[in-house]
Order: sequence, then C-alpha cells, then structure tokens
Amino acid sequence: MGKKGREVVEGDVDQLILELQKAYADEWIAFYYYTLASEIAEGRTSPMIIDALKDLAKDELEHASELAERIIELGSEPIRDFAQLTKMANYPEVKLPKDPKDLDGIIKAVIEAERGAIEVYNNLLKKLMKEWRDPITFHIIRHIMQEEVTHEEKMEDIL
Repeated sequence: MGKKGREVVEGDVDQLILELQKAYADEWIAFYYYTLASEIAEGRTSPMIIDALKDLAKDELEHASELAERIIELGSEPIRDFAQLTKMANYPEVKLPKDPKDLDGIIKAVIEAERGAIEVYNNLLKKLMKEWRDPITFHIIRHIMQEEVTHEEKMEDIL
C-alpha cells in the first residue's frame, strides 16, 4: 500500500495490524479444526456434516487470505511462524469432542467457534468506526463477519 493508502487509517496502524494478525490466526485455527472435524466425523448423518465442515473450512482459509492481503497492504506481513498462530489467536482452540461419533458435540464446538469469531469481528468493526476509521479494512471485516454469521446459522440449522 502506498503512503496515502496508509494515511487514510486514523489512529494507531500498528495496533490495527496486531488485531488483524490475531484474526488471521483465528481463521487458520478454525480452518485446521474444521478440516480435522470433517476427517474424523463418523455416523449415519456424517456425510452431510462433513460437507458442511469442508465448506466452512474453505471459507475460513479464504478469510485468512483476505486478512493477509490487508495486513500486507498496511505495510506488515502475516504471521510466518505457524507455532505463533495459537499464541496470537483470540481463540486458540476449537474444543472438539473426543468421540468422533458425537456429531452434535462437533457441531456445538463449531457453533461456539463461530460465535467467538462474530464477537471478534464485531469488536473490530466498532474499533474501525471509532478509533481507526479505515473504510477499506471496515469493508473486509464486515464481509467476513457476515459470512461468520451465516456459518453459525448453517450449523444451528444442522443441529
């Protein structure tokens, strides 16, 4: 991003980047756990749930990519060290049940994770309106939050 592009962000750009990196970490963790859940889920209705989890995982990876692009535009870079993802994440784990046949437990864990993501993005939107006033990041975060709300609803409907 050019000089003027960074200047449109009011407030502490470094703090904004840190918050975006935390959200980036959250998205990678969600991608990992949703993919894992799709691979271990067992049971009669698991094919439908597996497909839904794969779709969600794909979206989470897309969100990570969108956040990485914005972090780079703001003059930084995404987290390079994979081990740092859990250290920087707002939600470092999706608490999947031990029993792969506990499909309700898997779905509930995903719903809880999506609610956490909605909270993170809602707080980011509030800060973007009051502290940073960054219209580009606001648009990206609003888009991601909208998809997280859709994910929560999709999983609630399955439950």
